[in-house]
Amino acid sequence: MENNTKTGAELIAAERQRQIDVEGWTPEHDDKHHQGEMADAAACYALRSYEPVRGDEKPKSMWPWAPEWWKPSDDPVRNLVKAGALIAAEIDRLQRLETTEEGADPRGYITPEEWTRQGNNAADY
Repeated sequence: MENNTKTGAELIAAERQRQIDVEGWTPEHDDKHHQGEMADAAACYALRSYEPVRGDEKPKSMWPWAPEWWKPSDDPVRNLVKAGALIAAEIDRLQRLETTEEGADPRGYITPEEWTRQGNNAADY
């Protein structure tokens, strides 16, 4: 079980900081995930918080990234902490967006045209 001397919000904040410091998932990196991937990944971990009893297939089948990045825990709190940190990262990404920018969508997604106009590779969209 996660450290129960911290609140859920404290655990999530610590995990988000770990993702930045250890994994290198910086805001700049997160900004490249503009198609809901972080929210999808968060949902997978949240589902996995109660799936150990029923199996892993549903969250695993929804996972937005390569299978080797799917790292659920047997600890449901740990999975919820990971989910919360991913949600926090997605909220931060959306808040960084300039929603009035040409090509921006209110949900924070950008069009393929805007993606390439910003200097990104079309194949990475």
